[in-house]
Amino acid sequence: MILQRKSRFKKTFKRLLYQEYRDKSTRQEIETRRLQDSQTDPEESSPSEETPSEAEPTSTIESKAPPQISLLRNSNSRFNLWQDLPEIRSSGVLSILQPDEIKLQEAMFELVTSEASYYKSLNLLVSHFMENERLKKILHQSEAHILFSNVLDVMAVSERFLLDLEQRVEENIVISDVCDIVYQHTVNHFSVYITYVSNQTYQERAYKQLLQDKPAFREVISQLELDPKCKGLSFSSFLILPFQRITRLKLLVQNILKKVEEKSDRETTALDAHKELETVVKACNEGVRKMSRTEQMISIQKKLEFKIKSVPIISHSRWLLKQGELQQMNGPKTSRTLRTKKLFREIYLFLFNDLLVICRQIPGDKYQVFDSAPRGLLRVEELEDQGQSLANVFILRLLENADDREASYMLKASSQSEMKRWMISLAPNRRTKFVSFTSRLVDCPQIQCVHPYVAQQPDELSLELADVLNILDKTDDGWIFGERLHDQERGWFPSSMGEEILNPKIRAQNLKECFRVHKSDDSQRRKLGSRNRQ
Repeated sequence: MILQRKSRFKKTFKRLLYQEYRDKSTRQEIETRRLQDSQTDPEESSPSEETPSEAEPTSTIESKAPPQISLLRNSNSRFNLWQDLPEIRSSGVLSILQPDEIKLQEAMFELVTSEASYYKSLNLLVSHFMENERLKKILHQSEAHILFSNVLDVMAVSERFLLDLEQRVEENIVISDVCDIVYQHTVNHFSVYITYVSNQTYQERAYKQLLQDKPAFREVISQLELDPKCKGLSFSSFLILPFQRITRLKLLVQNILKKVEEKSDRETTALDAHKELETVVKACNEGVRKMSRTEQMISIQKKLEFKIKSVPIISHSRWLLKQGELQQMNGPKTSRTLRTKKLFREIYLFLFNDLLVICRQIPGDKYQVFDSAPRGLLRVEELEDQGQSLANVFILRLLENADDREASYMLKASSQSEMKRWMISLAPNRRTKFVSFTSRLVDCPQIQCVHPYVAQQPDELSLELADVLNILDKTDDGWIFGERLHDQERGWFPSSMGEEILNPKIRAQNLKECFRVHKSDDSQRRKLGSRNRQ
C-alpha cells in the first residue's frame, strides 16, 4: 500500500518529470565531458578531482553550518544544483567547504532530486493511465496485470526511499551521506524491480497486441498522451521508467563513489551500495533475457534438420549470440587465388554461447545442419591483400567438428564490419585492434555516447546518453566494437552514435575512476578483460 505521509520534497520538483530530468542530466554530463576534453589540463575544469591534502574534516564543517535546510521554499527552479539553493548560498557554507566536498554534495543531491522526479513520473503512470476509468473498462484484468505488472509495489518502494532520503537531507545543511540509505533499501526492498523488469518481454508484447487488436485502447492511450500532464511523453516512456531508474541509480552511486575521500567510511558505504545495486541490475537484465532467449531457442530448434548426428539445441544455459548468412569457398585452399564468384556457395551459421551449428538453407524456412563444433574449439584467421573478389574473407577452423576431426572453412562476409563481427563472436578471446582498458599500461581509445542506440542484433550493444566506452576495434565502414566502462558490457554499435575522447588525461581519469568503482571485488577486477555480454 502506498504510504500516506506526504513528502515535502516532491513539491520542490513538481514541474519536472523524470524523463525530462534524466535527459537534462545526461546531456549536462556530455557537455561537461566535452569541455574537459577540449582543455589541455582536465584539472582546469575539474579542480577538485584530486583530494586536497589539508581538507577540513566533515564534522568541523557541520558544526559551523546552520543545522537544517528546507528545500521546499525553492520551488521555482526546474533543475537545481545544491549550491544554488538559497539556503546554501545564504549560509556561507560554500566558503567553508573544500571544492571536493562541494562536488560530493552535488552528487548526493542529484541522487535525491532525481528520485523525487522519478516518483512524480511513477505517480502519473498510476493516476493518469492505470487508474483511468475508461481504460479500466477496456482492459481485461489479466491484460491490465501484464501491462502494469507490480508498479504499485515499485511506487511504494520509491516513496519510502524518497522519504528517507528527504529526511537525511533535512537533518543538516551539509548532507552527511546517502549511500547507506541506498544500501538498506536495495537489500530490503528493491527486489520489486526485478519482478517488474522481468515482465518486460510480456509487457511489450501485450502493449503491441492491444494497440493492434483494440482500437478503443489505442484511442484512449492517444488521448491520455495528449494531456498537458504528460508533456508530450509517450505511454511507453512511463512503462519503462523502473528499468531506467534502477540502472541510473547505480550510475549515480558510481558518481558519488568517484568523489568520496578514499579509505573513508563514506567510500565503504558507497562501495557496498554499488555492489548491491549491481546485483539487482544484473538480476533485472537476466530476467529480461531469460524469457526472450527461451522462446528464441524453441523457434530455432523447430527450423533445424540434422544431416549429421542430432545435437540437442534447447538448454537453460544456452543462448544465441549471432546468426546469419556467409559464403563458403568451394574446393581446397590452393584455389583461393581464382577470381570468380562461382567459388562460393551460401551457408548459414547459428552461433550460440557454447556451440556453432553450420547449415544450408532449404525450402520451407528450414536449415539443414551439416557440421557443428563447441565454441571453445573454434579458431579464426583473417586473409589480407587477397584482391577484391576475396575481400572480407577469413578462415574458420574447427579443431574438433561433428565427425571428431579438424575442419576448415574459408568464409566471405558481405562487408568488413560483418567479417570482424563474425570473427570476434566466433573467437571472443582473439586479440582486438586495441588493448582492453584493463591493461593499465596502454592508453585505449575512448568514446562517449551522444545519441542513444538500441541494439538490433545479439552482438550489438545498446547505448545510453553519456555512456563512456573503450574502443576495442573499429571498421572502415563505420562500426565500433566497444567495452562500456561502468559495467564492462561489450558489443558493436555505429560510430556515429558517439564522439571520441581525445584528451589522454581525461581517458586516464576515466580508467582510474572505473578501477576505483570496482576495487571492492578483486576477483572481478581479474576478470574484467574477458568479461562481456556474451
